[in-house]
Amino acid sequence: MTVTQVSETTTDAELKALAEQAGRDLEDASALEILQWAAATFGPRFCVTSSMEDAVVAHLASRAMPGVDVVFLDTGYHFEETIGTRDAVEAVMDVRVITLTPRRTVAEQDAEHGPKLHDRDPDLCCELRKIRPLQEGLTAYTAWATGLRRDESPTRANTPVVGWDEKRRKVKVSPIARWTQDDVDAYVTEYGVLTNPLLMDGYASVGCAPCTRRVEAGEDARAGRWAGRAKTECGLHG
Repeated sequence: MTVTQVSETTTDAELKALAEQAGRDLEDASALEILQWAAATFGPRFCVTSSMEDAVVAHLASRAMPGVDVVFLDTGYHFEETIGTRDAVEAVMDVRVITLTPRRTVAEQDAEHGPKLHDRDPDLCCELRKIRPLQEGLTAYTAWATGLRRDESPTRANTPVVGWDEKRRKVKVSPIARWTQDDVDAYVTEYGVLTNPLLMDGYASVGCAPCTRRVEAGEDARAGRWAGRAKTECGLHG
């Protein structure tokens, strides 16, 4: 497909049209081709976000755009293994890891809202420790890539490979949207990609420690997130 490089003067309407057209044109493209398109189109105004569950999309993006920015949200509630994965990714991959933190530390949040806000009002906790920091952290970018996959949950079943993020007014790229877990596992094996050690310890999806548990055989991959609640997403992708 024809690549049109965007600039700071490209309007939201033009970006939305570009994203929707790319979503159609790139539906059958490989993940690497989708990221190559994003790199060519947005240049340094493109980044990858990673929860450090694995480094598959970061690795793919580093092949398409060496030195690409990889944005990580340090909520203050992560498992040690997640922080270790972030540090390892930064050490061994051709990327620039950028760590975002909330405006308040966990202790400051506890003082203002009371301890264990994640138990009493997980939506507000996610708002304060994930959604707002990402909103602010993405200001310098026009487009961002995620590791969303359609097979992960019903709420993600219609994820486009390229779409328009109406809430943030940015182009949202999901290069592995069509992949299955088998595809992810095959890529990890082929390229020796770093993964969070917790994935080998019964966790199918890794988030903040207080809100994540191991999954049982036959459970949905995200059943271990906010278990026992109707909540299935933190709001970053809603």
